[in-house]
Amino acid sequence: MKYFTWYTRQDLASLTRLRRFETKLGERLQVIGDPQQWESALQQSSARYVLLGICEDIGVRGNDGIPGSATAWQSFLAAFCNLQSNDFLSGEELLLAGSFDFSEMTALIEQNAQGPEEKITAWRHAVVTIDDAVEELVRVIALHGKIPVVIGGGHNNAYPLIKGVAKGLYKAEQLPLAQINCINLDAHTDYRPIEGRHSGNAFRYAEEDGYLQKYCVIGMHENYLPQNIWIDIVNNPFIDLRFLRRYFLCGRKEVFCPQPGARGRFLLMILIPALNSIWIVLRTPYRAPILLPA
Repeated sequence: MKYFTWYTRQDLASLTRLRRFETKLGERLQVIGDPQQWESALQQSSARYVLLGICEDIGVRGNDGIPGSATAWQSFLAAFCNLQSNDFLSGEELLLAGSFDFSEMTALIEQNAQGPEEKITAWRHAVVTIDDAVEELVRVIALHGKIPVVIGGGHNNAYPLIKGVAKGLYKAEQLPLAQINCINLDAHTDYRPIEGRHSGNAFRYAEEDGYLQKYCVIGMHENYLPQNIWIDIVNNPFIDLRFLRRYFLCGRKEVFCPQPGARGRFLLMILIPALNSIWIVLRTPYRAPILLPA
């Protein structure tokens, strides 16, 4: 699979610091034994969750944002492998698949695109390639009943995650339509207009292409909400917002109530506290998309 590297036991061993009388997650995580037979190995694995990384900030650049999300995966994995394996999380329920690396595309655009406008256009074209690569793998993961846990990359990856999971579950006859719902814990809606793919319009594209059914943003900041997007959301019965100031800072206990009929599968976009060793997109914590079972 292009752009993707499968991890081995040796990769885990190089990241895990062994300590006497203790067991780390890196010693217990499952891996794909034979990359040539990865789909069969994935299907037969007892792990419920499949962990993978996306090393790119192309979508962020295409949104005229601050790059840096490409380093999130490495920072996460180095810390995660050295967490304790215990009764709360043994590590055996997780299969560490590997990571996407789109650094060659980044370097190619940096070297050849001339001027800001040409670079913006090139970044947005490149996101389409990322969409296809991520969607292909996530679709197979969902098809075999696994839950993808994805770390790193820009918010542009919400679109291939939604699309891949919806198509995988539909093919597995778990859904009547290739549509899922999404809860996004974020200060932004990522619902900008269709103007070429980037990190700010993943949910607009997912809705436009029919893969997103219902959408809710929790922790929204009013000052990050463009008026045109606000009008679109107000007039869309399938989208809901929960503002940070009203629901977290003003003592409101009821943060989120699912809309009537909002059943099925959900994609959850979670803000994770930033690691000191990575740059932060828009100076807010980076996000980790996780699919939760119904």
